[in-house]
Amino acid sequence: MPPEPFFSGPGLDRADALRAQRDRIAELAARPDALQLQWADGMPLQDADGQLVWDAVGEPALFLGLDGDSPRFSALPERAPSGVNFALLAQLDPQQAPLFACALSLANWHGRHRFCSNCGHESEIVRGGWSRRCSDCGAEHFPRSDPVVIMLAEHDGNLLLGRQPHYPPGRFSALAGFVEPGETIEAAVAREIKEEAGIDVADVRYMASQPWPFPSSLMIGCHARALSTELTIDFTELEDARWFTRSEVAAALAGSEDAPFQAPSRWAIARTLLEDWLGADAPA
Repeated sequence: MPPEPFFSGPGLDRADALRAQRDRIAELAARPDALQLQWADGMPLQDADGQLVWDAVGEPALFLGLDGDSPRFSALPERAPSGVNFALLAQLDPQQAPLFACALSLANWHGRHRFCSNCGHESEIVRGGWSRRCSDCGAEHFPRSDPVVIMLAEHDGNLLLGRQPHYPPGRFSALAGFVEPGETIEAAVAREIKEEAGIDVADVRYMASQPWPFPSSLMIGCHARALSTELTIDFTELEDARWFTRSEVAAALAGSEDAPFQAPSRWAIARTLLEDWLGADAPA
């Protein structure tokens, strides 16, 4: 099995078969063991231990699924998050991260898709929050995730990593970019590496994937074999790009003071890809 990045995992039983049963969902919401996810500043609320905060069911807009036999719901937040609080994200319990990602992505989608893209009429929430239907033209719209490739390019045991201007000082990470319409994952990997670093690649293979709820993407982690090492950096996309050895990557993941770069955070799939690439050499 591929490695399991942060935000990945089974989460709740999503109970898809129940979503179209409006009366059944109402019954579940009325049960004494039903709980509703709480929100603050447009994000699922966490307590001091990194656990998601639940309360009695009020007016649930979203049916998240079943925790064992117990129903779990969520209202829609009053506003979209103004940004990602990475200090809070660092405290999030990894076991609760899949549910966090699910709830936030779903809420973000509803916040951006109140109106029918077919006729412009305001749509209504149906199927327990897992779609919207236009009462004017009858079109039904479903939540979407935007596919993004994120990849390690390797040449003779060295990895190509880049940094964007908004990264913290010293941070390098895997290159990434959106998959364009009519494009395969493999073609997107080759195009992004060529565009951003001027490198041709071959032998693209899948490594792992991660739901990324900011606002709603699916990160598709890949590995590619670079055919050369001479970089031509697109400075409109990247601030820098460099090749790093295995020992340098290991030092960065270990947080060594003399590491040549700062590794991605634990919730980023880039870190999972680096750890998987190092294998037994990855720091515990």
